[in-house]
Amino acid sequence: MLWLLDISLSSPEGFMHASAIMGSFFVKFIMWGILTALAFHTVGGIRHMLMDFGYLAETMEVGRQSAYVSFAITVVISILAGVLVW
Repeated sequence: MLWLLDISLSSPEGFMHASAIMGSFFVKFIMWGILTALAFHTVGGIRHMLMDFGYLAETMEVGRQSAYVSFAITVVISILAGVLVW
């Protein structure tokens, strides 16, 4: 992703080259996968911070429920990322 950003910001020709690269289905799929993994990592980190600060009880049941909620939020963000990429 950083390489593609570097190309796109280098010059107007570089931006056109990066746009051409992003036109491929395979590249879009990989970009969507990276964004989904980043969303999962971010949502999980926020969940753990809430647990560390004491906003979520540290029981097995609350942990299971918060995991389901974090998966659901990640799915929604993943769908939004797919809409953004495509």
